[in-house]
Amino acid sequence: MHKRRSKVLLTLAAVVTASLALAGCTAGGGGTTADGKTEVTFWQQKFEDYQGVWFKKYVDQFNASQDKIKVNYQVVPADTWTQKLQAAQAAGKQPDIATTNYGNIAAGVVDGKFAALDDYMPADVFADIKDNVSSFVTIGGKHYAYPMLVEPSTVLYYNTDMVKAAGLDPNTPPTTWDQLIDWSKKLTTGDVKGMTIASTAPDLGWSSWGLQYNACGHLPISDDWSKANATDPCYEKLLNLYKTLYQGNLIPQQPKVGYADGSPYGSGEVAMMAGGSWVIGQLKTDFPDMLAKTMVTAFPSWDGDATRTTATLGGWTLTLDSKSKHPQQAADFIKYLLAGDPAIMADFFKAAGYSKYTVRKSVDEALASDPNASADPFMKIISDKVVAYGKQEPGYPWDIALAMGTAIESAMKGTDSIQGSLKTADAAINDVIQKQSLAGTAPKK
Repeated sequence: MHKRRSKVLLTLAAVVTASLALAGCTAGGGGTTADGKTEVTFWQQKFEDYQGVWFKKYVDQFNASQDKIKVNYQVVPADTWTQKLQAAQAAGKQPDIATTNYGNIAAGVVDGKFAALDDYMPADVFADIKDNVSSFVTIGGKHYAYPMLVEPSTVLYYNTDMVKAAGLDPNTPPTTWDQLIDWSKKLTTGDVKGMTIASTAPDLGWSSWGLQYNACGHLPISDDWSKANATDPCYEKLLNLYKTLYQGNLIPQQPKVGYADGSPYGSGEVAMMAGGSWVIGQLKTDFPDMLAKTMVTAFPSWDGDATRTTATLGGWTLTLDSKSKHPQQAADFIKYLLAGDPAIMADFFKAAGYSKYTVRKSVDEALASDPNASADPFMKIISDKVVAYGKQEPGYPWDIALAMGTAIESAMKGTDSIQGSLKTADAAINDVIQKQSLAGTAPKK
C-alpha cells in the first residue's frame, strides 16, 4: 500500500545511539564469504508480505546461479527504516543496494548517496523503461535508480449495481468534472454517499497532485522553484470541485479512514471512490464480493480530455550506494532482478494481484501474453488510461504540498473563500521557498 511518511530527524547523538543498536543486524558494505564469494548487502523496506516472499525467492535464485557473488538480503520494518538507514550511513555500514522511492532520488543524488547505474549496466536496459517513467530516475542524463513499479495515486472506482439502480450506464462513466458531480448527486441516497475523495489537508496534499496537473498543467510552484504559482486562476475550478462535492453532502463529511484506505467503498458506504491503484489489492483481499460489481476508469478530466494527467505515479526502485565497495556486483543483482528476464517482474505483478503496474515495455509484452493478466478486469484499463498519462510525484519539500492541501480543505469546508485559500497557499509556498533557499534548486533532468 502506498503510504505518506514524515521524515525522521535525528540528532548526531541519536544517530550514534541507533548505530549501536544495529549491532545485532548485519550492516551493509559487503565483504567476502567463507567460500570466497563477494558479498553485497541488500536492504528491503518491509511492504506487503507477498513482496517479501517474492524478493526472497529471486534472491535465492540469483545466489544459486552465481559462483562469485552472494546477496545478503535483509528486510527492515518500515517504521524503523529511516532511523536504521541513517544510522548505518553514519557508521559507514550502509547497504550496497536499497529500496528507494521516487521522491527520494533527486535529494539523494544531491547528497551524493547514489551511484549512477549507467557506469555498471548496459544502455539497453534503460531503453526498456517506459518514456514517462524514465525521467523519474534520471538526473543530469544519468540513471541513479532502476524502477520497479508504479502505483497511480488516483483511479475512479464505481459500484455497477448502484450505478444501474440510479438509472446510469456503467459502460459510460463520467469523463468531466461536471459529469462526476452529476453522477455523485444521482448516486447519493439514504446512508450511501455518491462519492468519496480525500478531504483533509495531509491527504489532499499528495492525492491531488494529479488533479492539480489536470486543472493547470503545472504544480503550484515555478519549474525552477523560485516562486509560488498557487494563485493561477485555473486552480479555482479544482477547489470548486472539492467544494461542490463536500458542501453538497455528496461525500462523507467525517470519514473514518484516510484516502489510502478503500474500505468505505468496499463496505458499500459509497457508490464511487477516488483511490489509488493499491485499493485493488485491498478489495481482492478484504472485499472479494465487491470485485464482480466494480469497474474502474481514469478519474475524469476537468474538460473531458482523457490525455490530461489525473494521477501522479508513486513507486519503488533499487538504488546502488555511492560508497559500495562492490558496485559492479551489486549492479549485476539489480540488473538480474529488475532489468533482466521479463518473466521475473511479471511474476511480481501476478503476486501483487495486478494492483501495481510495470515500468518496462518488455514486461508489458510478457503480461499481454499471460492469460491471467489479460483476464484481470482492471489491469489493462489502468495501464492504458491512467499510467500512460501519469506524471512523477514532485520532489519539492512536503511543506509546499501541505500548503496546497490546506488550501483545498479550507475552500471545500468553507473556512475561507476559494481565492482566499489560494492566496494563503501562495504566501505559504513563497515563505517555504525563502526559508529553505529553494530557488534554482529544482532537480535537472
